[in-house]
Amino acid sequence: MNAVTDLSRDDARSAVPAIFPDSARNSFASAYPEQPLIIDHELHDHPLLGLDALADLAGRLPESSIEYNRGDLPIGVDGKPGTTGLSITETIHKIAGANSWAVLKNIEQDEGYRALLHALLEELRPAIEAKTGAMLHPQGFVFISSPDAVTPYHFDPEHNILLQLRGSKTMTQFPAGDGRFAPDIMHESYHLGGPRELQWDDGFASAGREFALAPGQALFVPVMAPHFVRNGPESSISLSITWRSDWSYDEAGARCFNALLRKAGMDPAPPHRWPGSNRAKCFGYRAWRKAFGPPKPPIAAP
Repeated sequence: MNAVTDLSRDDARSAVPAIFPDSARNSFASAYPEQPLIIDHELHDHPLLGLDALADLAGRLPESSIEYNRGDLPIGVDGKPGTTGLSITETIHKIAGANSWAVLKNIEQDEGYRALLHALLEELRPAIEAKTGAMLHPQGFVFISSPDAVTPYHFDPEHNILLQLRGSKTMTQFPAGDGRFAPDIMHESYHLGGPRELQWDDGFASAGREFALAPGQALFVPVMAPHFVRNGPESSISLSITWRSDWSYDEAGARCFNALLRKAGMDPAPPHRWPGSNRAKCFGYRAWRKAFGPPKPPIAAP
């Protein structure tokens, strides 16, 4: 696991001016790590985050760090969506009319983007480490979306802040850890290598909480909170800054241990949400994996 200290704190502070105002950092500190909220940011017109710069970045990243597909998708999808026939660079340059959704993953592989990611996280370090300890495995993702594109219903294992840079979008978020919206077996499957896409039910809609994002706003998303995203009427660029914590890794390990218990015919209790500890189950899974190797996901990919 790589902590944000891979980049020195002095270098991180000097990489960009302060992006999160004091009021945003204070609000985030009160809500983290379990309460979603919108905060302001001042990451405007950064030279690394324009379409030309992002198209150049896409050309430098390995193929495994690029994902793009059609944008006219339903909230729930069965398998991976189809492509548009455009290359990733064409998709980015023509995003306004490409009917596409694209993500550049692990932008920290590039030195300039790594400095930007670590500088942003450095501003939030005190609030984060006061509650969940060291920031581990920092990662950055850039989303480039056509007008009205949909990111289908899914969840993610990281602590995440989504900064809206261009255009608008609305994320509909559901309570993390609530089995109504993401059954335990789906969590277990994901942490053992299964898909992150979730099965959507129209009956969920009334329980979702909508967060509308405009440029200059950012949304905090708790670990494994199910959500989907609808783009606004213009093309969109968003930056997602993420990190893991010992707590998030313990939650993942506990999910894997529960999969073993379920396979043995038991009905295990789900992991505790923060600040509850899941360390015993996590250590149990790590011991089992060391002895027998990683098990397969408990269900087939949808």
